[in-house]
Amino acid sequence: MDKALSIRPDDNLLSKERTLKNQLGYIGGLLWRDRSGVIGMLIFLSVVFAALFAPFITKYDPLAVDFEHSKLPPAWQQGGNFEHLLGTDDLGRDMFSRIIYSARVSLFVSFIGALIASILGVGLGLIAGYVGGRMDAIIMAPVNLVLSLPYLLFVVFIATVLGRSLLNVILIFGITNSPIFARLTRGEVLRIRESAYVESAVSAGARFWRILLIHILPNLIGPLITLATFQVSAMIFYEAGLGFIGLSVPPSVPSWGNMLADGRSYLSSYPWLTTFPGLAIVYTSLGMNLLGDWLRDVFDPKLRRSRR
Repeated sequence: MDKALSIRPDDNLLSKERTLKNQLGYIGGLLWRDRSGVIGMLIFLSVVFAALFAPFITKYDPLAVDFEHSKLPPAWQQGGNFEHLLGTDDLGRDMFSRIIYSARVSLFVSFIGALIASILGVGLGLIAGYVGGRMDAIIMAPVNLVLSLPYLLFVVFIATVLGRSLLNVILIFGITNSPIFARLTRGEVLRIRESAYVESAVSAGARFWRILLIHILPNLIGPLITLATFQVSAMIFYEAGLGFIGLSVPPSVPSWGNMLADGRSYLSSYPWLTTFPGLAIVYTSLGMNLLGDWLRDVFDPKLRRSRR
């Protein structure tokens, strides 16, 4: 009996490891069968890799001005050279270097913005959905008000008031997108709180925060991850849009929106100044959307079965 008892903890550990391996293998199998998911994952990883290792990918400083080599065309066009693969802008700055470094701004703004939005929105949605009554009305009234406003006009107004800075852009996206997470969380909590395991936890005397964080929140992970992925893609576009009208990061910070704004005056004569930043935005957003679509299928078996 003592020997059996001494082995039992190791057996539990091995069973947990097998379960984790089985789950990872199952998710990997779903990803491999979904070609769009594979493409989205590869695109996402390539952008993250470029952002993290930008100094090793390109030798040029994205802010280095070289008027002697300004407005050089891409290497495959007449007058171009492979020293500047994608050409240079009106100040002689290397386009490839600026696009690579700009990925840092877009990813940082979108990921941190989505993180702030999810923390605020999920917290409000959990309380509103579980407590209900007057608390629900108090929390959801401003949430519904923000969701009823034209989003881009609302964001542009706030950005105009606060001014250009990286911190302001992150806070704007984080706060203005939190109502979306709050609405989704509240709807899911209203459904889950009637479940048998939640009622059992209440009957057992579980505390309020334990019920929310241990029994309800883990069941929201799937929908929240899917929503966050799509919000990251949307924030990439929003940041570029604010940069284009001069309300995002300062001009000294390389970003795809700032590059579009700088190149719009030369659209007809030097189209590469806007073409390549635009393609970078589309490429990154496409990858995030494909990845989010695959994650939605993973966390919703009904969608996966319907596609078959």
